[in-house]
Amino acid sequence: MERCLSSKRLYEGKILNLRVDQVEVSRNGRRTTREVVEHRSAVAVLARDGEGRFLLVRQFRYPLNAEIVEIPAGLMERGEEPLQSAQRELREETGYRASKWTPMPAIFSSPGFSDEKLFVFLAEELAWDPLRPDDDEDIALLRFDDEQARALLGSSDPQDAKTLMALAWYFARAK
Repeated sequence: MERCLSSKRLYEGKILNLRVDQVEVSRNGRRTTREVVEHRSAVAVLARDGEGRFLLVRQFRYPLNAEIVEIPAGLMERGEEPLQSAQRELREETGYRASKWTPMPAIFSSPGFSDEKLFVFLAEELAWDPLRPDDDEDIALLRFDDEQARALLGSSDPQDAKTLMALAWYFARAK
């Protein structure tokens, strides 16, 4: 365990805050600094259509200066429950709604420096029912069959962690 001795907020933003804490490590009594990103909770959706294809999206990610392929995801709005957020994000990013929802393991995206919790769901039994996408997103909808999805898992190229986790969970369960 570590005990916080002092904390200083350096930045407050729309989706994250940054603070620097001085802590004491209980195991050895040493003092050190921890940089912490406080991040709003988010959701991610592994959607599978009636033809057995996964709905993935390709979008530009500014911090990477690249487009990546990932499962639909987004921040939870204040007051939303995780499932409500997942339902909204699926419709905004893919145009589909699902009538069958299965919770997957929630994950911490990068617990070494961030408290972001990501709630992940499997969405099935899809029907076309779009919501207007966010104005700041340019998203292309992709459909991957099992072979293409497994190829993502076997790729040595950098990949989106939430997408790899969701696909690995799905295929491990499908055995």
